[in-house]
Amino acid sequence: MQERYDIIVVGAGHAGCEAALASARLGKRVLLLTMAFEQIAFMPCNPSIGGTGKGQLVKEIDALGGEMGLLIDKTFIQSRMLNRSKGPAVWSPRAQADKKRYHEEMRRTLEGQEGLELREGEVAGLLFEEQRDAAGMDCFGKERLAMTGCNDGVGGDVVGAEVRGVRLCDGSEIESGVVVLATGTYLGSRVFVSDRVKESGPAGFPAATVLAESLKEDGFELRRFKTGTPARVRAGSLDYDKMTEQKGDENVVPFSYMNENESKVNGNVVSCWLTYTNPEVHRVVGENIGLTAPYGGHTTGVGPRYCLSIEDKVDRFPDRERHQLFLEPEGLSTDEVYVQGMSTSLPEELQERAYRLVPGMERAEFARYAYSIEYECLDPLCLTAGLAYKGAAGLFCAGQINGTSGYEEAAAQGLIAGINAVRFLDGKEPFVLERSEAYIGVLIDDLVTKGTEEPYRIMTSRAEFRLVLRQDNADLRLTAKGYEVVGLVSQERYERCLAKAAAAEAETKRLRETKIPAEAANEVLTAAGSAPVSEGVALAELLARPEVTYEKLTKVDAKRPDGSVMRAAREQAVIEIKYAGYIEKQRAEIARFEKLEHKLLPQDLDYERLEGLRLEARQKLAQVKPSSLGQAARISGVSPADISVLMVHLARIER
Repeated sequence: MQERYDIIVVGAGHAGCEAALASARLGKRVLLLTMAFEQIAFMPCNPSIGGTGKGQLVKEIDALGGEMGLLIDKTFIQSRMLNRSKGPAVWSPRAQADKKRYHEEMRRTLEGQEGLELREGEVAGLLFEEQRDAAGMDCFGKERLAMTGCNDGVGGDVVGAEVRGVRLCDGSEIESGVVVLATGTYLGSRVFVSDRVKESGPAGFPAATVLAESLKEDGFELRRFKTGTPARVRAGSLDYDKMTEQKGDENVVPFSYMNENESKVNGNVVSCWLTYTNPEVHRVVGENIGLTAPYGGHTTGVGPRYCLSIEDKVDRFPDRERHQLFLEPEGLSTDEVYVQGMSTSLPEELQERAYRLVPGMERAEFARYAYSIEYECLDPLCLTAGLAYKGAAGLFCAGQINGTSGYEEAAAQGLIAGINAVRFLDGKEPFVLERSEAYIGVLIDDLVTKGTEEPYRIMTSRAEFRLVLRQDNADLRLTAKGYEVVGLVSQERYERCLAKAAAAEAETKRLRETKIPAEAANEVLTAAGSAPVSEGVALAELLARPEVTYEKLTKVDAKRPDGSVMRAAREQAVIEIKYAGYIEKQRAEIARFEKLEHKLLPQDLDYERLEGLRLEARQKLAQVKPSSLGQAARISGVSPADISVLMVHLARIER
C-alpha cells in the first residue's frame, strides 16, 4: 500500500501531539502514528504538568499557539504557583492533571483537527532517497558516513540521505516529505524489576524494538538512558492524619493566556500530601540494594541526577535521615496515588516492606509496582537548532529521543519540530528561539550546543536571563512571533496580547507619574512597617519598596483603572516597577549577548584547517557546526582563546 502525506509524526506522546497539531494547523497533510491509541498524551510518570522551569515552558508553548496549556486548564484537579515566597523570576505554575481526562481531551483534539489523520501502526524503519557524492559513491548505509558524519567529523563531498517516508511492521510503506521522530521512552525500551527484564515500554505498553534495530542498521548511533517510576497505591488505604496536606491555590493562575483574566479556570478539588522516609525505610533499602536492577548490574543506561531512585538516595546520601515524598492523586475516576520520590526497582515484596514503613502508608495497598526503564536515544549534538537531524534531510526529532526528560520539555521540542517541519517543506529558514528570548531557546540550545550525558531537565538556574524570561510575560515575549513569523497564533489571541501590553505600559506610566502628598504616603508606609518620607512621592516610589504591595496603595490610589485586561496588566506593571534596576541590568546583558549571537559563522567553515585552534576545539566545532560566535562560546571544550581565533578569522572574512 502506497500513501502520501506531507509530514509523518512517529509517536503520539507529548512531543508527537504538539508536532502533529502544529504541522496540521499550518496547512500540511499530517499522519500521526502511534502503536496504541491509549498512548496518546499518556503520563507514565507523575500526573502533573508544570513545575519549576517546566511551568515556564508550558506558558511559552501556549504563547506560540501550542496545545498543552489549554489542555491542562481543562483537566487539572489542583493548581498551585510554586516559589511565591521568592522573586518572580522563579514563580512557576504547576497543576495536578486528571490523567485519564488529559489523554481523552488530547485524543479528541487530534481527531477534530483538520488535515491531521491519527492511526495505529508500528513503524519498522525509515525510507530514504539515497544521494551520492561527486564520485558516485553511496553516501548512506552501514559505513555510517551520512548518518554519523556530525559525530565523526566526516565531511568533504558527503551529501547524506533524504527521508521519503516510513515502513510499517505490516510491510506497507507510507511516503512523506518530512518525518518527525517522537518515540519517547519506547525506542528499544526494557523494563526492570530487580533481575527480571521485559521488553516493554512504560506501563506495559509495547516497546518500539523493531524501529530501534532498524535505526542502528541504518547507521544511527543510539545510546541508552534510564529512568524509573514509583509505585501507585490505593488512596483508601492511606492514613492522611500522619501526613501534611497541601491544597491548591485559592485563586488559580491558568497556564493558557486565553484564560488569563479568569480567577478560576476549574476547581481545586483534590489535595496532595507530604510525608517522609525514615531510617527504617533506608535500612530495608540499603540491606537489599544489590537486588535492584542498577546495583545488581542488570542495567547499563544513564539515569537522571535530579530524579533519583530511593536506592540512589540511600547510597549517595547516607547521612540523611529522611527524604520527602509527595503523594499525588492520579484523577477523579481512579483511587490510584502516585508516590513521588520513591521510585525503585526492588522486588515487589521488598517494595511493599519499604513503602509500609513510611508514616501514613503502614497499610498501603498496591495498585502498580515501581520499576526502572531503559530506552534508546540520540546524541542531541547531531541536531540543528531547528531540531533537524544533520545527517538526513527532512528528518526532525523531538522529545526524549533527544535525551530529555519530562512532558513539558518534550512538548516544547514537539512544537518547534512541527513548526520547522513545515518551514522545511516551504523552503523557509528554521524558526529558532535564542536563549535570551525563551526557556525553549535555553532548552534547545543546551541540547544542540552542549549535549547531555544524562536525561536533561529544564531548571530556572539554566536560564541566564530568567528575570526577563518569566512565566507571566511569555505572551509579551513570544505571541507576536507566533502570529507574524510562525502563523499558529490566532487574531484573537494576538489582539489580547496587544491589549495586555498596552494596559501594562499605561499602568506603569500612571504609577510613575501619579504623586501623592507625604501625609498620604506615610499612612501607607506606616501600615506597611516602612520608613516614612518627608515630601510627596510618586506611587511607583512607594511600590518599589519591598513592604508595599499594589493592594496596600488602594486607599491613596482612587483613580486606578479596572477591567477584564487589568488583572494581568497590573502584575506586569508591579514587577516592572519593583525590579526595575535588576530588569534594566539584565536587558543590558542581553544586548551584549546578542552581539555575539549576531556574529554569524559560515556553515562551510573548515575548522580542521583553521590555524590557532586547539585540537579539542577543532573537533567540537566541526561536530556542532555553530551558527554564531555566541553559540561557539557555549560549546564544552571551546576556550576563550579559541573564540579569539574565530573573531580574528571573522574579521578577515569581513575585510
